[in-house]
Amino acid sequence: MYKEYFGFIELPFSIAPDPRYLYMSEQHREALAHLLYGVTADGGFVLLTGEIGTGKTTVCRGLLEQIPDNTDIAFILNPKVSAGELLATVCDELGIQYPEKNQSIKVFVDRINEHLISTHGKGRKTILIIEEAQNLSADVMEQIRLLTNLETGQQKLLQIIMVGQPELRDILERPGMEQLSQRITARYHLGPLSKKEVNEYINHRLTIAGVSSRLFPVSLMDRIYGMSRGIPRLINVICDRALLGTYVQGKKTVDKKTLESAAREVLSGSSLNSFKRRPFLWSGISIFLLIIALTMAFISYNQRHQAASPATAGGSETAVDALKHLLVWPADQPIEKSGQMAFQSLANLWNLNAPVYDETGICGAARKRGLACLHGAASIEGLKNLNRPAVLKLFDENNREFYATIVSMKDQTAMVLIASQTMEIDLSEIKKHWLGDYTLLWKPPEHYREEIHPGSAGAGVEWLDRQISLIQGEPEKKQWKKIYDEELVRKVRAFQLDRGLKPDGIAGPLTIIHLHNAEGGDEPVLNRMGKT
Repeated sequence: MYKEYFGFIELPFSIAPDPRYLYMSEQHREALAHLLYGVTADGGFVLLTGEIGTGKTTVCRGLLEQIPDNTDIAFILNPKVSAGELLATVCDELGIQYPEKNQSIKVFVDRINEHLISTHGKGRKTILIIEEAQNLSADVMEQIRLLTNLETGQQKLLQIIMVGQPELRDILERPGMEQLSQRITARYHLGPLSKKEVNEYINHRLTIAGVSSRLFPVSLMDRIYGMSRGIPRLINVICDRALLGTYVQGKKTVDKKTLESAAREVLSGSSLNSFKRRPFLWSGISIFLLIIALTMAFISYNQRHQAASPATAGGSETAVDALKHLLVWPADQPIEKSGQMAFQSLANLWNLNAPVYDETGICGAARKRGLACLHGAASIEGLKNLNRPAVLKLFDENNREFYATIVSMKDQTAMVLIASQTMEIDLSEIKKHWLGDYTLLWKPPEHYREEIHPGSAGAGVEWLDRQISLIQGEPEKKQWKKIYDEELVRKVRAFQLDRGLKPDGIAGPLTIIHLHNAEGGDEPVLNRMGKT
């Protein structure tokens, strides 16, 4: 709309990861240097992390322009796949043939190995780049690690770059991830731009787009930095909307009033009244702004039609409407309080009768009642199988972080507590805003103190033997096992495999929760009648 008006050859603030627009801040230079080092080394992993919108993908695109011509690239853009699906994608990306409808991991790995040996003999290198790697399951991560075992006598045949959000670093520090973490040969965390860099970043993008004049006065740079927190993607969205408003008003440079209006529209959503006070916005409004307006109207309607619900603290009034298809934070509630509200709601579901303010607070209150906290990453299906209410870490359309409590789940919908509202949300809508991060409470067995490993002894092993035997329909025994022997390990592994868990024979929190689910009980659950 405003491209010709300002004389751009293309729009300067597109959020597409175009390497031509890569602004080489000191951090971005270091990140690119780490990637280049990793792909020219003899193998292993390279790890690039950063908050949403900091430019990780753009740095990767910049890398592709600097690698030698004798390099083959495979991209994994959707990491929420099984190990077999991941290997099939690698084959497809590299043009490797495999039998139709093949599901054998061995066949995939053999074909990949043959291809890598062949291309290595021709002097070619192969790089696998995995985006959004924080969403990889533990099984898939293990398969990726095993791919680095493909080697000649002198060097590895495959370099792997994992790109993800900050929680990827936490995942790699968890128990069981040591072998993968130790193979990382280069790692870098990409942070936001500084105030000085925000000014340079904006001018850089304007120049690449064909305009060297200052459309954003220096006096506005501190404000843009504060609004965007130095995150390039937010800078792009704010500046794009500010240029649109400036164009609609017939002005040549962005002023403070227009910038503030643009930021309100794209960061928090303006009310319908604010649109009426600024009629110039309607003449150039995009579909994106229209969606925001409809969303705000929907929230307003919801707040005017509240109904009673006992789900929140103290039996307070909540809004329970018909099916909600939009997962949004209420405009009249402070989003920075979302964590406190969500964890308090979870505490109330477990009748902890204690004020909590965050995850640390609820975990402390839970321990006093003989409960335990579990923090992890899962898919919707994985959360459904755990069958426990949980606090979810979510992101709205403007990349703002907020928390909500999922209290029940059906086949395609879930009841979610968001601030003082209870809404029925499509599971597909939750997937759009949730990257898998959850916190839940669970009740350990009386004698459970830590993970039960093969060879362990004591009352915890007796409980484990009793639970497995009851689930398998075995008759009561006069004496339960006191040693976690090979026979019991086999039973536990079979149970884990049946429940979609890693069949490692270690009875940790996930296995214990599934054992409780199979037995049934009076703990809060997502679906009392659902499959567990």
